[in-house]
Amino acid sequence: MNARMPKRTYERELKKLQAQLVDMQAWVQATGARLIVIFEGRDAAGKGSTISRVAQYLNPRVTRIAALPKPTEREKTQWYFQRYVAHLPAAGEIVLMDRSWYNRAGVEKVMGYCSETEYQRFLHQVPIFERLLVEDGIILLKYWFSVSDVEQERRFQARADDPMRRWKLSSNDLLSITRWEDYSRAKDTMMIQTSTPEAPWFEVDNEDKRCGRINMIHHLLSCVPYTVVRPETLKIPKRPNSQGYVRPPRSEQSIVPDYAAEILASGGKHE
Repeated sequence: MNARMPKRTYERELKKLQAQLVDMQAWVQATGARLIVIFEGRDAAGKGSTISRVAQYLNPRVTRIAALPKPTEREKTQWYFQRYVAHLPAAGEIVLMDRSWYNRAGVEKVMGYCSETEYQRFLHQVPIFERLLVEDGIILLKYWFSVSDVEQERRFQARADDPMRRWKLSSNDLLSITRWEDYSRAKDTMMIQTSTPEAPWFEVDNEDKRCGRINMIHHLLSCVPYTVVRPETLKIPKRPNSQGYVRPPRSEQSIVPDYAAEILASGGKHE
C-alpha cells in the first residue's frame, strides 16, 4: 500500500461504509444475530481509531466496545477465557473487542506475564473455544492490524509530543520497540496455530490508516450476511395544547455560565 488516500475520498467512502454498518446493525437486531469482531495488532497499529470509526454511528446499546483491563488477582485464578465469556454478545448484539483473549499469545508471551505451560495450553484451547462459539451461531471475525517498525516509531513519537494523546503510551508500548522481533515471532506462531477454517485471521495493512480503515470495514460488511431491514415508519405526534404549565423562574435555578457568549464577545480569541 503506497499511495495515501486523499482526505476527501476517504471521508466520502467512510460515510458510505458507515451507513452500511447502520444497516448491518439493524439486521443484527432484527434477526437476533450475534457478532464478535476482534481487533488485534502491534501497539500504535491503529486498532482504537478504527474501532471508533466502526462504532461512530452505531447504537451503543447494541454495539459494545470491550476493552478489558489487566486481570484482577481473582481473575488470574480463573480459567483463562472466563472473564471474556462475560462479554460475549447476546441475541441482537455486536461486540467490538479492543484486544482480546489473544493477549496471551502476544504481550503475555513476549513480556513473560504467563508461563510456557499457560501459553501452550492457550494455543491448544483457543481453536476449540472459538469453534464452540461459531458452532453456537456466533459470527466471529478476527483482524490483525499490521504496521512497519518505522511507522510504529513515528506514531509513538507523535503521541509523546501530543499532550492530548500522551496517555496512550505505556511502558509496555515503548518496550515493544526493543522487542520487535520477539513480537513478530509470537505473531507468526499465533497465526499458524489459531487461524482455522471456522475462525480465520484477516490481516489489515494499516501503514496508511485511511486505507486500512476503509479496507477493514468493507471486508467486515462483506463477511456478515446482512440484508437491509426496512425501518418502521415513525410519525411525530402533534404537541397537545398547553394545560397551564408555568416554568419556574430561571433565577431560582443553577444555570451553567454562558462561556460561549464570552468567546463570541471577544471575537473568538477568549483564553
